[in-house]
Amino acid sequence: MELTADTGTRMVCDVVPQCEQPGSGPVAFGQAMALDSAFSLRGAGDLITETVHLTPLTHLAVTLAERSSDGLSPRALADAYQTVEGWFGLAAGSMRLAPPDLTRLDDLGSVTADALQVAIANAAFLALVNDNAQWNTISEVLIDLVNQTRETGQISLMGDGTNVSLADLIATAAVQASALQATVHSSTISQKLVVVEYSNVQHFKTIADVYDETDTIVADTDGTANDTADDTSGDTTTDTSLDNTQDSIADTTGSDTTTGDDSTTDTVADSGTGTDASEPPANEITPEEILVSNTALLSWTAPLTRENGESLAMGEIAGFEVVYGTSADSLDQSLAIGDASVDQLLVDELSTGTWYFAIRTLDTNGNRSRLSEVVHKQI
Repeated sequence: MELTADTGTRMVCDVVPQCEQPGSGPVAFGQAMALDSAFSLRGAGDLITETVHLTPLTHLAVTLAERSSDGLSPRALADAYQTVEGWFGLAAGSMRLAPPDLTRLDDLGSVTADALQVAIANAAFLALVNDNAQWNTISEVLIDLVNQTRETGQISLMGDGTNVSLADLIATAAVQASALQATVHSSTISQKLVVVEYSNVQHFKTIADVYDETDTIVADTDGTANDTADDTSGDTTTDTSLDNTQDSIADTTGSDTTTGDDSTTDTVADSGTGTDASEPPANEITPEEILVSNTALLSWTAPLTRENGESLAMGEIAGFEVVYGTSADSLDQSLAIGDASVDQLLVDELSTGTWYFAIRTLDTNGNRSRLSEVVHKQI
């Protein structure tokens, strides 16, 4: 499928605070803007069994798939989508999610961090026009990236001063994730935007590390290229956030409960499995405005059973409580999360030293599980 622009085509500006328009005034965030005649977006898939979204990312994926000897076959498209997800540090399969409208996030009933990250990655193509005088329109950015992909099956990691680089887009996405936090009232969505910002910062760091080690640029279109893309994605979304901590972090599944009163013991779910965050990015790599150097990103899995073995539905979970402090024996600070669907929390403004964290589950009857085992992070 291909969408092309004519004189009546409009796109909503989803870049904070505005979209720059050469030869005319800027267009404010959330307002419609005209597109030039060179603009086009492509996507591909089985229109009988799936909804095909047309975005800058799918546009690149189709270009990549066309380089395959199989053409636009299901296998070539699947590989291309996976490769592009690896380029941008996205979760597997996330490019097939419906991108949420970034200009109306508070109107959404719920949205995942993965879907937000995809939408912000797509918005970065347009945001890059604001940040670099070399690019006047989103069409120019897309054409440059398509040409790189078509010619080599690759995107330059750090750029050569002429072409758009992957680092340009990732850094711009991180800045946009940060800026979007000021546009929403929902604390849940704001928290997920923080997670997306942090993920992009970490991905930027990984790209810079790879660039320091080798001149190789990301991905290719055949079977061996997916290994490169997967490694790049894995380093940011899994390896850097887990490998640094698993050696010193035990499974944090609780087993006991606390009660609402002295006479009744109502069991609540175990407190889930917690995981400490990755090392923060170094100052010399991450742009100062998106640096998250004194934070810990915690993640957990909502429990499926109560501590007495009874099943626990998501609708019975009221939320979670994260407690933390500078001593494992004195977790004197706490953060309440009143949404059972939240599974990550970024704790910021941590001073230098070792910080310890634990979590408990709260149910809709006011019962609380005992605390999970304690995890820690050195700041």
